[in-house]
Amino acid sequence: MGIRAILSKPIANFVVSKQKKWASDPSGTQQKVFKYLIDKAKHTAFGRDHDFAGIKSYEDFKKRVPVRDYEELKSYIEKVVDGQPDILWPDKPLYFAKTSGTTSGIKYIPISKESIPYHISGARDALLNYVYNTGKSIFLDGKLIFLSGSPEMEMKNGIHVGRLSGIVNHHVPGYLRTNQKPSYQTNCIEDWEEKLDTIIEETIDQRMTLISGIPPWVQMYFDRITARTGKKIKDIFPDFSLFVYGGVNFEPYKAKLFESIGKKIDSIETYPASEGFIAFQDQQDSNQLLLLLNSGIFYEFIPADEYFNENPTRLNINEVQLGVNYALIMNTNAGLWGYSIGDMIKFVSKDPYRIIVTGRIKHFISAFGEHVIGEEVEKALKFAVSKHPETEVIEFTVAPQVTPKEGLPYHQWFIEFNKFPNDINAFREDLDAEMVRLNTYYDDLISGNILRKLEITPMKKGAFIDYMKSIGKLGGQNKLPRLANDRKIADQIEQFKQV
Repeated sequence: MGIRAILSKPIANFVVSKQKKWASDPSGTQQKVFKYLIDKAKHTAFGRDHDFAGIKSYEDFKKRVPVRDYEELKSYIEKVVDGQPDILWPDKPLYFAKTSGTTSGIKYIPISKESIPYHISGARDALLNYVYNTGKSIFLDGKLIFLSGSPEMEMKNGIHVGRLSGIVNHHVPGYLRTNQKPSYQTNCIEDWEEKLDTIIEETIDQRMTLISGIPPWVQMYFDRITARTGKKIKDIFPDFSLFVYGGVNFEPYKAKLFESIGKKIDSIETYPASEGFIAFQDQQDSNQLLLLLNSGIFYEFIPADEYFNENPTRLNINEVQLGVNYALIMNTNAGLWGYSIGDMIKFVSKDPYRIIVTGRIKHFISAFGEHVIGEEVEKALKFAVSKHPETEVIEFTVAPQVTPKEGLPYHQWFIEFNKFPNDINAFREDLDAEMVRLNTYYDDLISGNILRKLEITPMKKGAFIDYMKSIGKLGGQNKLPRLANDRKIADQIEQFKQV
């Protein structure tokens, strides 16, 4: 056992003991974060505009600070991008994480000197929790690969601008840099397919023990290795023992990924965002994510069914209930206030507070009032696959077909199969039946002959990769939306269907 593996165990004990301390006092922990944020920002332009000096409680805060998304906070962010100090947070941010929004075009999310350490410690603590809970640490002595965006950055009015994964890459602890893959030069390659081929060259003969990335892009990496060698990943990387992922629900990719590996291995789910590191899976026997209440973020929660109301209910950590979908609202130590990140979460534990991510608040289908969300389509697909275990799904997305050439409207499922169900009509029936069970509004529309049963459009192999390539979003941190309330994506991906 190497020095990294040996030292990680006492460090893991220390980190988890601190974690248990703040987790045992969730209300006090969040109150300290709240007070710190308000005190720190009261002399900023935003703090003066919203009378932070007069805020003594969370109730005061809600009266002064409305919930906003990026577009609604943009007038402040543009001043920060222009190089003005003390707008949303004292001084200027260290970085802007550059992302592409669905409605706002390019977004510039500020990262401050106070917030960047939490982006790093979140990922570190996810690994240390794994070490603490399993006793396994030898993976730290092998090569670790992080499939991410380019670490190259540009300057904008004296502030570094780059992708979140690239920014974080600059802060990987020194003790891990010597066994990190790919090389900096390879990570800077912009073309994803060229980058992937170069990564394979750098890693195929290495002792890889940990692989991290968004599941569909890791799958692409595995597929290319297998195409080149004719072997399962376990035979190329026999010491590969831990997969770390985030950004999407793992379930739709799980069977295919483990089939490519050739054995089941441990995995850790993380919940990082440009706005802050929110949660990670802290137990191997559960997919629940520990909400990080001590990471410079004061959280608010809006019941999802109230989100689009003029005055929705806003709750703090003390007021949430188990099993309810909430829109996640963040107030951060980088200067985002009442900020709607666009995600929906559900609490599954209060001791400590653990969550699951259930979808995007604006990614839904409600063409007829059914309000189908990401959690429901993923659960329904998982159910259908369990009923037809020969089936393997690579990727999918769902959209409404409101004006079919004939018959009633329906939900159109675009599915790329690695292995087709033996009876696709029976698969479709089971998928639709589970959607009916999961969503009472959908059930009413089907039984009331307003919608007909869903239709499956099988996609050709590599269809979604080809689609992402066609829109310039192949690889990195880019993700395909699970569902949409319009046909913008659906009409584009039709060209990639099986004929």
